[in-house]
Order: sequence, then C-alpha cells, then structure tokens
Amino acid sequence: MQEIVLSTLAIIKDNVSLLVIMIPLLIIIELPLIFTVLAGIITWYFRSKLRPPLKITPSVTVGITCYSEGDDIKKTVVTLCEQVYPGKIEIIIIIDGAIQNKDTYRAAIEIQKIQSRYKNRKIIVLPKWKRGGRVSSSNAALSMAKGELFIAVDGDSSFNNNMVYEIAKEFEDPDVPAVSGSLKVRNRDVSLITKMQAIEYMISMEGGKTGLAEWNLINNISGAFGAFRTDFVKQIGGWDTHSGEDLDLTLRIQQYMGRHKNIRIPFAAKAIGHTDAPTTITDITKQRNRWDGDLIFIYFRKHRHAFSPKLLGWKRYIFTLVYGVVQNVVMPLLVIGFNFWVVSMYGFYPLLGMLCLQYIAYIGMTYINFIFYLFAIADKPKNDFKMLLWIPLFPVFTLYMRGVSVFGIFNEVFRRSHEESSMAPWWVLKKSDKF
Repeated sequence: MQEIVLSTLAIIKDNVSLLVIMIPLLIIIELPLIFTVLAGIITWYFRSKLRPPLKITPSVTVGITCYSEGDDIKKTVVTLCEQVYPGKIEIIIIIDGAIQNKDTYRAAIEIQKIQSRYKNRKIIVLPKWKRGGRVSSSNAALSMAKGELFIAVDGDSSFNNNMVYEIAKEFEDPDVPAVSGSLKVRNRDVSLITKMQAIEYMISMEGGKTGLAEWNLINNISGAFGAFRTDFVKQIGGWDTHSGEDLDLTLRIQQYMGRHKNIRIPFAAKAIGHTDAPTTITDITKQRNRWDGDLIFIYFRKHRHAFSPKLLGWKRYIFTLVYGVVQNVVMPLLVIGFNFWVVSMYGFYPLLGMLCLQYIAYIGMTYINFIFYLFAIADKPKNDFKMLLWIPLFPVFTLYMRGVSVFGIFNEVFRRSHEESSMAPWWVLKKSDKF
C-alpha cells in the first residue's frame, strides 16, 4: 500500500498534467451537474408538498409492447386495471410476432377476460402476426388509441396503483406534451448486477431526472415508461424506425422548444413503474452496448442537424451538448483512455493509485446523491436504505460501464451496430434510411 501511495504521489508531482486532466473533469462537468440536480430535488420536494389534488381526469390509453413475456404480461395488465384513477383507461396489448409468441398471445387473451371486474377499464388484444419490432408495436397501439393521453410501457413492467393519477396531474399544465415516468428495478435482489442497477436507477433515473425536470432539462423519456398527449405524438409522426432507442422521440419533441418557449417535459417522480433488469454481466453488457451504440447513432448521424439553439433554445442546447454528448460520449473515452495511459507509461501500481483517487471522488458523490434521493424522493425509504451497504461497489460498476460505453461507441462508429438492434428485426432495419 505504501508503495502505491508513494508512486502515485511521485507521478502527480512530476506530472501536473494529470491533475489538469482529472480536476477539470470533476469541477467543470460532474460538480455543476450534481449541484443542479440537488437544487432541483430540494425545489421539487417543497413544491410537491403544495400541489393540489387532480382536478380533471382525461381518458388514457396504455400501449403495452410485448414480445416474449408469457404469463408476466398478466401482472402488467392487473396493475393497470387496479389503478385508483377514476377516469377511463384503455389498455392495448400489442403482441409482436404473435405466431412465434403463442404463450404471450394466450396469456393476453386470458387476462382480457378480467376487464368486466373493473369500472372504466377496457382491454384490447392486438396481435401482430409478423414481427416488426418495438417501434411498429408502439405505432400500432397509437393508431388505435382513443384516450387523450397515451402511456407507452413494456410488457415486463408493473405499476403502483396511483401511477396514472400522478401522470395525469402533470398534464394539467397545457404546455406539457410529454411526461417521463419513474422506473425502479423490480428484481434487485436477484444478483449483484441487479443491485448495482437498482442503485443506478435510484440515483441517475429517479434522483437525476427529478432534479433536472425542475429546470426543464429532461434529456430522455424512457421508452419503457413514457406518457404523451395523444394528438401531439401523432402530429410529430409517432415513433420512428432505425433503432429502438427512446432518445429519438425525445429529441424530436425537444426541437419544438426553441420556438415554443413554454413547452416543458416534467418527470413524474411519484408515478412509479417496476421493471426487471439484466441479471448477469453478459446481459447488461449487451444491453448497454446497444444503448450506447444507439446514442451515438442518434446524436451524430440521425439528429446531428438538431443541435441548434434555434431548435432547442440556448439553455437546452448547452445542456445537451455538455451532458448529452460530453458526459455520455467524451467522458467515457477520457476516463478509460486516461487509465490506459497511466498503466502504459508508469505501470500497475501507479494505476491502482489513480484508480483509488477516482474511487474516493466518485464514492463521495454517490453517497451524497443517494442520501438526497433517500430522504426527498424514495417512496419506501426504509426498504431502499438497505442499498447503502452496496454503494461501495457502485464506482467499480460505473467504471466497468464506462468501458462498455467506449466499446459501444466504437462498435457504432465502425460497424453501425444500431442496424443489429434486438429491438427490431433485420428486415425492418434494412429498409430504413441510411444516415
């Protein structure tokens, strides 16, 4: 240990450039984001205490995209039927590739029978005999939707019974075209990997989006749980092909914001859905490789012309540039590249020392973010408190995910990996426009 500390201090003393690289990364990028998020969480906390009850109950359509969920789809439908929302809820179950997914189709037909037990609930089963992918499923449900609001969810999700109520509250503001819902990891106790993702969802998705939404800086509406004004999402063309990434639709909505200054995208922190996360290191690596590859495709190929202050507005333009591009693309490249440079120039012990410095910085930021989430946002703080024990492993998980991001970036740049997406069959992607 002494050798690691001494060699690291010697390197820093002889190479001030190391600090010139590391400190700005923390000060210029990470710390402002943390302060912005924490200030937003505090603002949301006090504002949420003063919000009046829901005054109007617009009709709602929930489109459930299914592929191979089997009997799990029944849990999703039941949690939607049991919503405390007094208005009408239309539930459309889209079975993608119903011929190959007979078990899911059968389960949907069986659960359809329960609609008679519930007032103001209607269940529609829509089989798509040939698989067309997630985008075509969402658009199929949207084309049939009768509700004023459209909520897009995945077939392996379940929801708290006040979810629709909390979503509808956000749409009382006529300047809100879309709302991002809050997701938790349902299977967090299955493995160490699911525990890490549970912490990530709490800090980045629940805490991060709650804070950023207060400044109208939501950068992505989850495809697994997002809500829209039906007429608005139809007007902008619904979901587009090329990839299964939900960032595509979010960016198209944001392009209205430079011209329509009052538009905002809230985050419904109290509208909670539960989803199953990948359980193994192999599965999460495949998932994040797809996510990061799609991100590169959307930012730098499909929507490269969207990065304009005239379209996004200056505030959102700068935020998207720094935290959409720099943090998600440049930062992983710098962090992984920096560590490779240290080990190649100075050896293994100095690398351990630099990794320890990075670990100390990130463990501190993780605890701060988690504590704010726990006391201001968590719906079950006693249950989530248990995750404090696992936070010491989270920076290691984050570093590995940055390595996966680097691979995903190069995989898209050199191999156009978005054309191999599991979210759509090859014959759909093959017919898509090239960017």
